[in-house]
Amino acid sequence: MFARFMPQEGKFFDLFNAHAEQVVLGGKTLVELMSVLGKSDDEAARHCETIDIVENRADKITHETIALLHKTFITPLDRDEIHQLITRLDDILDLIQDAAQTVTLYDIKRATPEAINLAEIVCSCCDRVRSAVSLLHTMDNAAAILKTCQEIDRLESDADRVMRGAMSKLFRDEPDVRQLIKFKAIYELLETVTDRCEDVANIIEGIVLENS
Repeated sequence: MFARFMPQEGKFFDLFNAHAEQVVLGGKTLVELMSVLGKSDDEAARHCETIDIVENRADKITHETIALLHKTFITPLDRDEIHQLITRLDDILDLIQDAAQTVTLYDIKRATPEAINLAEIVCSCCDRVRSAVSLLHTMDNAAAILKTCQEIDRLESDADRVMRGAMSKLFRDEPDVRQLIKFKAIYELLETVTDRCEDVANIIEGIVLENS
């Protein structure tokens, strides 16, 4: 009868790690999608489908985590921190999916160097999010976690800089207004993914500072 009230600390961290793995898969697939635009419509469609599958898996992990939170009496972290962390992780993949779907809906046939650069920064951010999450099970890793969070902050700043340059070039050099609108939307979505990664880093940093 009381089994469901027993602590399930390991399970929460397993779920965080499982979700972070999906975040990394989404980031890598986004880079692959950008690299094949204009080269293979079939490959581009396959990468978009993969991102949809990954996002769906992550949604299920999010729902499982929240369900576990509701039925677990003792949690390894503050309940609100658990909820914030898993939902902000999910936000990353939601935006990656939005970016991929926008590429399809806008029928974008080429990726600019700036879009590819932003996608690569997204991928790097996702990789570091996974690293930070994987260390979270013990506060013995506090220094390494905080260092990784700082790296995510730096990458987000890099994305801001790349986007500003990309927007400047776009408005200066792109004569086709439709293309300008399309790429402006893509640049903004890609940069916003790094903002969501920074949100996760801020939550993790807060957890570490509160518990170490």
